[in-house]
Amino acid sequence: VLRLLFLGIKPPHFDEGINGWFVDQMVKDGFYRYDPTNYHGPLHFYILFLSQTLFGRNLYALRLPVVLASIGSVWLALKYDRLIPRPVARLAALAMAMSPGFIFYGRYSIHEAWLLLFSMMFIFGLLGLWREGTLNYLWFTGMGFTGMILTKETYIIHLGCALIALPLAYISTLIFPAEGSGPAPQKWNSIDLAVVCLTGIGAIVFFYSGTFFHWSGLKDLFKTFHAWFETGSSGHGHEKRWYYWLNLIARYEWPACAGLILCAFSFRFRNLSLRFLAILGVGTFAAYSIIAYKTPWCVISIIWPLLFTFGAFIVVVPRARLVLSSIIASILLLVSFGYAISLNYFHCSSFIEANWDSNRSLTTNLREFFKSEPYVYVQTYNDIYKLTTPLLKLAHADPRFYHLVGHIMRPSPYPLPWILGDFPLVGYYEHDNNPPDFDADFLLVEESKIPLVEQKLRDTYYTEPLTVRPYQDTSRLYLRVSVFQKFFPGRLPDFIGPGKQ
Repeated sequence: VLRLLFLGIKPPHFDEGINGWFVDQMVKDGFYRYDPTNYHGPLHFYILFLSQTLFGRNLYALRLPVVLASIGSVWLALKYDRLIPRPVARLAALAMAMSPGFIFYGRYSIHEAWLLLFSMMFIFGLLGLWREGTLNYLWFTGMGFTGMILTKETYIIHLGCALIALPLAYISTLIFPAEGSGPAPQKWNSIDLAVVCLTGIGAIVFFYSGTFFHWSGLKDLFKTFHAWFETGSSGHGHEKRWYYWLNLIARYEWPACAGLILCAFSFRFRNLSLRFLAILGVGTFAAYSIIAYKTPWCVISIIWPLLFTFGAFIVVVPRARLVLSSIIASILLLVSFGYAISLNYFHCSSFIEANWDSNRSLTTNLREFFKSEPYVYVQTYNDIYKLTTPLLKLAHADPRFYHLVGHIMRPSPYPLPWILGDFPLVGYYEHDNNPPDFDADFLLVEESKIPLVEQKLRDTYYTEPLTVRPYQDTSRLYLRVSVFQKFFPGRLPDFIGPGKQ
């Protein structure tokens, strides 16, 4: 319910606009043309293509698949009760269901929710093979790994951390014995393995080759790491300090904070799968902390193992202190739930930075820290509705308005190219590129171009300041009076061209 409620409450994010635009290109080309410098696999785009084909080009169709992936992750957390104590799995699933970040980024049409789901599948399969060795777990492992490759290049981090955590968890049992530390007899054969591998390889070939129309995409699958390593080390404008993830979970994810602390006591976990999750959680957290390039939505694929170690307080805390520990855990969950409601339904497009200032008092810095909204990152402002609301109302009332002429004269205008994708006469102009005729039914002009544009305009317009997203200059919106007059009853034009004076 929390993931579906008011799904369209915030405007499309910058990345959502780009993802939607890629789907529009798929409609034109007939396939997704994989680009290794895009750092993302093709699966998400094909899923969005299917969703928009079924439900239309709208924000709900864009976000619904990711909502389902996020809900699927909570369901999968419950299924971990086959491998770890049931109360621990239920607490982890509850923490995930109520988490501000898992809800917030489970309502964004970005790749991260799929990486979360597939990495959980992959680990579920690995642990199941060790503990039970059945064919079902082999399929979870194979399809989870395939899904990770099809989703995002950072799968290599999760794969590496898992392969390191496995021997570490086993070695730990030699010092601190755990139940079921020996591998179970495997109940599948080489034919089963071949079928799983061929299925995974077939899916990778199918999607990366652009459904067999772009074979160079398979070669580019391996080229992506060169571009990604360069971005990961330099940051490209998204570089953060090593403690960035600690700041995020301290601000929002209190159960994950507790889980990170409890990892220090993982030697007391008698369950090997739970101990493995603790090692995996610390390793993944450390690996992402080292990388300079950091964006907040990665947090959900980083901290999910820590939610299981949070739930593990049940098996670590002495029975005499279990009631007190349960009360503390309940408080952490309630705080998380409160943050989730505040973030997702009241501040979902409010970008508020917290800058720690040594000249301020500690209480002031802490107050500013907890007022900040770092999850709302590069989020489109509600300002964009000044253009899209009247324009879409006109077009929905009369399809002829889809042929209005528009000039978007500013760099990086996303998500507008996706929102206005049904308007064929909208042009996008950057830098020194300008339209042949400046007059149009609407214009969005970057600040530096306003004097030039107003010298060229001849018609009459309403004007409004409009900022697309943080770190951009404020643009000026021009709406032709003869087209948009009914939205501004009694208002005089703000700009009158020389031909109308």
